[in-house]
Amino acid sequence: MEANLVFWNGQVITVDQDLSIVEAVAVKDSKILAVGNNEEIKVFVGDQTQIIDLKGKSLLPGFIDSHIHLTLYGTNKLGVSCKEPHIHSTNDVLADLRRKAKQTPKGEWVRAWGFNETVIDEKRFPSRHELDQISTEHPIMIIRTCAHISVVNSKALELAGINDTTPDPEGGKIVRDVRGKATGVLMETAHMNMFEKAKYSDEELRKGMSLASNDFISAGITSIHDAGGYGPNNLRIMQEAVRSKDVKLRVYAIVGALNNSEDFVKKMTQAGIITGLGDEKFRIGPAKVFTDGSSSGPTIATRQSYTSDPNNYGILYFSQEELNHILGEAHRKGFQITAHAQGDRAIELMLNCIEEALRQHPRDDHRHRIEHAGITPPDLLKRMKKLGVIPIPNPSFFYEFGDGYIKNYGERVHHMFPVRSFIDEGVIAAGGSDSPVTTHNPLMGIHVGVNRESRSGHGVGTNQRISVMEAIKLYTWNGAYASFEEGIKGSIEIGKLADFVILNDSILDISSKNIKDIQVDMTVIDGEIVYQQEKKEILS
Repeated sequence: MEANLVFWNGQVITVDQDLSIVEAVAVKDSKILAVGNNEEIKVFVGDQTQIIDLKGKSLLPGFIDSHIHLTLYGTNKLGVSCKEPHIHSTNDVLADLRRKAKQTPKGEWVRAWGFNETVIDEKRFPSRHELDQISTEHPIMIIRTCAHISVVNSKALELAGINDTTPDPEGGKIVRDVRGKATGVLMETAHMNMFEKAKYSDEELRKGMSLASNDFISAGITSIHDAGGYGPNNLRIMQEAVRSKDVKLRVYAIVGALNNSEDFVKKMTQAGIITGLGDEKFRIGPAKVFTDGSSSGPTIATRQSYTSDPNNYGILYFSQEELNHILGEAHRKGFQITAHAQGDRAIELMLNCIEEALRQHPRDDHRHRIEHAGITPPDLLKRMKKLGVIPIPNPSFFYEFGDGYIKNYGERVHHMFPVRSFIDEGVIAAGGSDSPVTTHNPLMGIHVGVNRESRSGHGVGTNQRISVMEAIKLYTWNGAYASFEEGIKGSIEIGKLADFVILNDSILDISSKNIKDIQVDMTVIDGEIVYQQEKKEILS
C-alpha cells in the first residue's frame, strides 16, 4: 500500500507501551500506516508519496493539552495584554488601556488580561479611580493572570449593581479599603459574576477561537481538553468552528461555566447530554464545577493556613453536601465528573464527592478527574489511586509562579502538582497548561516538569522532577487516556490518527535546561501538514 506521507531519518518517539524509539513513520490518509526503521518504511513509498527527511530531529505524537481555555485565550487576544515585554509598571498598563479606550465605542467594554501584580514595579493592582481617569463612559476590566481576580472601574461596578454596601457573594470577595469603600478589586465569584456581565458577541467568540486554534497548533498542540467557562452558547459556537475548520484542533469539551457552573451542569444533565457524545473532532467531556480559587492568587482552599498569612485558608465555593449533590447527579446520569480543586482542602472535598458517588452508583472505568490537583500530600494521593482518579497538574505554573508558591505555601511545594509522586504511585496524570493563565507551550510544561525551577532559577519542589520521556507521556498518551481516547491517539502506532509534532532538535539528546528553547518545526493533524515553521503560518 502506498503512503501519502512519510517521515524518516528521525528520532520518532512513539510513546507506545514499550516507549519505542524508531526512525520513520508512514501515513495513509488520516491514519498511521506503518512505524519502523527507514528500510521498513521504504516499501510504502510510491510516486505520489510526500517524503520529509527529519535529519535526526524528534517527531512525537501531537501534544494534548488536557486543561486549556480556547475561548478565554482567544478573546483575550482581542483586548490588551499585560504580558507584553514593555509592561513594567501600572502606568504601562494604564497607557495601553487608554489607547484601547480611544479606539472603542462609548459604552462598550475595554478589557485587559494577564495582569500579575507580583512582577510589576508597584507590586499592586490599579485602583478603580485610576481606571476612572481613563474613562467613565466605558466599563473597564483588568483580569489577573490567574483569571480568578479582576479590577474594574466605577462604570463596571455600576453595571453590576455593586456599591460600597453590597455584601460579598458566597465564595467571593469585594475588596474594600480601610474606609469600607470598594477598591474595584473582585475575587473569585465576585469576579466571575462581573465577567458574566462583560459578554462577547458570537462573532467575537468565533474570531477568538480561531486565533487561539492557530496559536495552539503552532505550538504543536493537536488536541485540547477545553476547560469551559462560557456556557452553552460557547459550546454551540465551538462545535460550529470545529466543523467549519476555523478551529482545526480536536476538542474534548469540558462542560462547565465560570459563573453559576452548578446551574449549567444541572441543565446539561437534565438535557440528556453525557460524556463521550460526539466524534474524534469534537466530543463532550466531563461535567465540571469550581471548588476553590487560584494557586497564584492566592485563594486556594487549604487544610493549614498559608505560610504567608496565618489567618488565610483560602476560599471554598461549596459545602460537601452541595458538591455531592451537583456532581453526584452528573455521575449518576453518566458523566465523567471533575472539579477545579487546587488546595488540599478542596481536593479532599472532591475525593469525598467521588467516593460517595461511586458508593451510591458504582461504575467501572469512570476516569473521574481533578483539574489542577495543586497541593496533593501523600494521604490524598493514596485516595486518588484507590478511587481511580485522574489528576490534571500544571507543571508550567512553577516557572511563572514558583517563587510565590514558596512564599505562600512553604514546604507544601514538595507536594504541589506532584507528578513524580503520581507516577510512582501508579496514578495516571495528564498535563495541562491552563492557558491563558500561563503559556500554552507544551515544551515549557515538559521543561518545567523535568527541571522544577522558577523563572528566577529557584528550585520548587525538586523532589517531584521527572524524566523527559515521562514528561512527554504526560502531554501525549496520558492526555488521550484522560478523555477515553487512548485507542485512537496519544501514541504513534499503526491505525491511530496521524497527529504529530516535529521539533527543530532532538529533545532526548539536548540538555534538559534547554528544552524550553526548542521550537516546533511542523504540526500534522489527520495526516495533513497544518503548520510549518519555515513558512510561519497555519496552512488551510
